[in-house]
Amino acid sequence: MLCDGDAALRLDTQLCFALYSASLAMNKVYRDCLKPLGITYPQYLVLLVLWEQDQRSVSDIGEKLFLDSATLTPLLKRMETAGWVERQRLASDERVVMVGLTEPGRALKRQASAIPAKLLCQSGMAPKQAVALRDELRLLRDHLLR
Repeated sequence: MLCDGDAALRLDTQLCFALYSASLAMNKVYRDCLKPLGITYPQYLVLLVLWEQDQRSVSDIGEKLFLDSATLTPLLKRMETAGWVERQRLASDERVVMVGLTEPGRALKRQASAIPAKLLCQSGMAPKQAVALRDELRLLRDHLLR
């Protein structure tokens, strides 16, 4: 990454590959943690958004998760079929689809409550290190999206 010549194109010097491979590892750990709940990582992210604030529009969820509606809509349909969320069009503006948790969707929150601590433990990082890394990654994301 900060190298000249041939070294600049070595895989182990690439920031993008470090992020990609760390993301793969993180997703594997999450997959193992979420399997007993019967949810996928993208479903977990949607649930996190709704546990924070129930009754959100599809576009609001998409903004929070950096997902477009073409990706989010099939995901929400599967979650609705599973009984975790309900989708409903606003009567005042039928273009807006609202998503809300069902009781089983709310119940998953209790089951998922230990996951963040489990992930932190598995990361081998101290809480302050994890917060600092998260903040650096957010800053990187924001710079790249400008």
